[in-house]
Amino acid sequence: MALLQDILYKSGIRSVQGRTDIPVSDIQIDSRKVGPGSLFIALKGVKTDGHEFIENVVAAGAAAIVAERLPNVLKEGVTYVQVDDSQVAAGYIAHHFFGLPSEKMKLVGVTGTNGKTTIATLLYKLFSALGYTCGLVSTVQNIVGDKPQDATHTTPDAVSLNALLKQMLDAGCTHVFMEVSSHAIHQHRIEGLKYAGGLFSNITHDHLDYHKTFDEYIRVKKMFFDGLPANAFAISNADDKRGIVMLQNTSAKRYLYSLRTMADFKGRILENNLTGLVMSVNEVEVHFRLIGEFNAYNLLAVYGAAVCLGEDKQEILRCLSVLTGAEGRFDYIVSAKEKVIGIVDYAHTPDALLNVLATIKNLRKGHEQVITVVGCGGDRDKTKRPIMAEVACEHSDKVILTSDNPRTESPEQILKDMEAGLNTVARRKALSISDRKEAIRTAISFSKPEDIVLIAGKGHEKYQDINGVKYPFDDKQVMREMMELMLK
Repeated sequence: MALLQDILYKSGIRSVQGRTDIPVSDIQIDSRKVGPGSLFIALKGVKTDGHEFIENVVAAGAAAIVAERLPNVLKEGVTYVQVDDSQVAAGYIAHHFFGLPSEKMKLVGVTGTNGKTTIATLLYKLFSALGYTCGLVSTVQNIVGDKPQDATHTTPDAVSLNALLKQMLDAGCTHVFMEVSSHAIHQHRIEGLKYAGGLFSNITHDHLDYHKTFDEYIRVKKMFFDGLPANAFAISNADDKRGIVMLQNTSAKRYLYSLRTMADFKGRILENNLTGLVMSVNEVEVHFRLIGEFNAYNLLAVYGAAVCLGEDKQEILRCLSVLTGAEGRFDYIVSAKEKVIGIVDYAHTPDALLNVLATIKNLRKGHEQVITVVGCGGDRDKTKRPIMAEVACEHSDKVILTSDNPRTESPEQILKDMEAGLNTVARRKALSISDRKEAIRTAISFSKPEDIVLIAGKGHEKYQDINGVKYPFDDKQVMREMMELMLK
């Protein structure tokens, strides 16, 4: 419960009709959840416009309405607040309604195309190991202290996010690590939050179905760093060609990490195999359980953030050395008899797929086949489909193109879009099987002792989205079943 006048600060008010000294019981952006005493914020969404439901929420007992345009008829006893931008207003209103939770904890945001989940998860695990009560907001799951919750979005809407942060604060969390998606930045879901720091992993081809151009995608990611306060830190990947650009206009203290050039947090890979990484971090040699160059970057980002948050450098490296990554990120099993290595990875962009295949290449002794199963999601960026197929074929011995989450698109059409990226040589390596379970079964059947089978695209997901229905599907479970069935 809060007074309306106390939660409107910075919400960009243009006009107010009615009293503001009234109590508000809750904040809603979903008209179906409005009840007596609610404040309803009308948002213009991709598919629906909350302004169309203002009459409905007034009838349901809403005490106040926040909107960019007001209805022609205003009901007496209801307060109407007209704002410049409802999305921005929602962030600030939620921030104040829930008692400024981000200002009472150390909130660190992680953005970039690939690596967000691993970096945020490692930070959560590291600071938990260091003795803190922590929160995690990620694609895989949200965690309050040590209690996991299902995640529906990489970054929740502004109201849900601030409610979650309040829950974390009440649970005694001192540090919260969260993925910050480009959609969330563009839609102002993180508006009003106070960050102690931000990290940039990399930027590659993704989400052009939403952002339309790569330049716009970069601009949106950069907005996160532009908004950091002067007492925050901003850490960026110096080896990404947009890494330094990300920090150009930030007021925060700037730091860089790198494997290839001089940086504040400098790493060098000494060994990289299935037992993990041996690397030097600022001249200190450490063995990590994580595998691959892409994880070397993730570890450097995490190390840098922990140093910026004031932790002891030796203790950071000691704790990091025993940690494992996020579920569905280079998650592997080895069949008991044939020693076939099965790897499940969330790689769903060309660059992420290339990184995983490059890591696999470094693990090969020379004679093993690499068999890749990969698909592309429906109702998403179509331009990456032929590139994904091309990358898979170029760096694998055999490739099976299959269905990912087709959503409302035809899986066969998605496969045709992928096949368009293949030249004559690549086509000889590729096979299209729209049934994902059958594709995984076929890949395992193709394998010989010590071969490597990569199942890419879905990672941690436990479902397949087909025509709006989420059917149970777990890549790792299916792969394990097929290995047990076929590799006896």
